[in-house]
Amino acid sequence: MRLDKYLKVSRLIKRRTVANEACNAGRVMVNGKVAKASVDIKVGDKIEIEFGNRQVAVEVTQIMDSTKKEEAKEMFRYL
Repeated sequence: MRLDKYLKVSRLIKRRTVANEACNAGRVMVNGKVAKASVDIKVGDKIEIEFGNRQVAVEVTQIMDSTKKEEAKEMFRYL
């Protein structure tokens, strides 16, 4: 699954266009490397996102094409 779609489906970022812009600005890292929106995400990958002065780090635990709000939190765990 593409990184920008994963961020939207997992609800780490609310909209896919915002996720795409964050990736293009270099604020998203996958496994320690700056990532583009088209990077393929797999289970076990570590994603770091910079939100202004705050940083969020998560590990991918599962990948689903669509989720309900309650199930979205099962797609990752905070580090």
